[in-house]
Amino acid sequence: MSDAIWPFVPARFTIDLSHAEGRTLHLKNGGTILDASGGAIVSNIGHGRREVADAAAAAMVSMTYAVPPFVTPERERLVERLRGSWLPPHLTRVWLASGGSEAGDAAIKLAIQHFQAKGETERTKIIGREISYHGTTALTLAVGGHVARKTGFESVMPHVLHAPTPYALRSPLGRDHPDFDIHAARALEDLILREGPETIAAFVGEPLNGSSGGAIEPGPRYWPMVQEICRRHGILIVSDEVMVGFGRTGKRFAAEHYGLEPDIMFAGKGLAGGYAPIVGVFATDAVVAPLAAKGEALMFYTYGGHPAACAAADKVLEIMEREELVKRAAEKGEALGARLSALLGQHPNVAELRGRGLLRGIEIVKDRETLEPFPLEAQVSGRVVAAGLREGVFFYGGGTGAVRDIICIGPAFTVEDSELDRIAETLKVAIDKTVQSMKG
Repeated sequence: MSDAIWPFVPARFTIDLSHAEGRTLHLKNGGTILDASGGAIVSNIGHGRREVADAAAAAMVSMTYAVPPFVTPERERLVERLRGSWLPPHLTRVWLASGGSEAGDAAIKLAIQHFQAKGETERTKIIGREISYHGTTALTLAVGGHVARKTGFESVMPHVLHAPTPYALRSPLGRDHPDFDIHAARALEDLILREGPETIAAFVGEPLNGSSGGAIEPGPRYWPMVQEICRRHGILIVSDEVMVGFGRTGKRFAAEHYGLEPDIMFAGKGLAGGYAPIVGVFATDAVVAPLAAKGEALMFYTYGGHPAACAAADKVLEIMEREELVKRAAEKGEALGARLSALLGQHPNVAELRGRGLLRGIEIVKDRETLEPFPLEAQVSGRVVAAGLREGVFFYGGGTGAVRDIICIGPAFTVEDSELDRIAETLKVAIDKTVQSMKG
């Protein structure tokens, strides 16, 4: 069992946990690890909140299971909270899955189903982005731009178009070119025009890139331009907020930073904060109306909207509201950014520090000036994660295979300043030790 560990953690490490509390993972041997990444950027209220467990337990007793189309008290309470306090006002329809891959798959299928129901049957193409990740189903793998995870599955994935991801550090116009965002948006429209706008159903993207690129920021003009382009050509915008939603970036949803109003959004890691598997797909009335008119529905998954998961999510969101944790994520995110900048801002092997709120990405290179990467076989992300674990801190390795040597930080929103100090200091130590070990 101890060998079945995430690929970026070397097999020689045995991460054998006994329990967790707050931001601390406890090992069976008595040691501890500071969870600087909230697992896979999941935990937002910290581990061990008994009131969440009690809410889920009560739901298991009163409503063990019900097929997803049925209304249960737990589902009803969660939907009311989402619509009343969390979702953008234009996203009025809620559909619940048990994982991000399921939700991404469903969101993309909903976009296609929308046009089929409208009679625009030629609109079947989807556009994703070159640096992205949306899940591990055949469809979501195809839409995503995660080269490493696609390898070997090319024959079973549908054909999907890909537009550039706005990436200031490595823009084709030149490093940090001021028009990198405009260039990426125009490249999307060029692709749309080449393919024929009348054949395209949806454009899928993360408002702020998640771990696949290490919190790559899109620039201020990218999403306003993309939104105008898609609206003009009748193309739906599907926003992936699985990692960046529910407060992670210091706002309820990352789209709010950029004035983005997607037609469909899927979001969920922070929805239940790791206490239960649940992710939501949210859509406008206009997206759902053609299906409703024909008596059609988006097909559910067996465990979608499981009553216990809904109860847990409702309680997590209640805690988030009560403790003002979205505001705290913004404040602690600024504090974390300042600490990282002070320690790593001029580091010879750190190309860029980026991100918002409590999602921060660090890109590591062999040479800061030329952006020359370390050799692929050096597996730098894995080495840094391993070095961090030796120091008692867990970081999350990111990248796509094409984009690599990425470290992500995403602690619970309850993180304390002393822990932020330790996170930043340990990351510097981990990078320094990793680089030194490769020189030897």
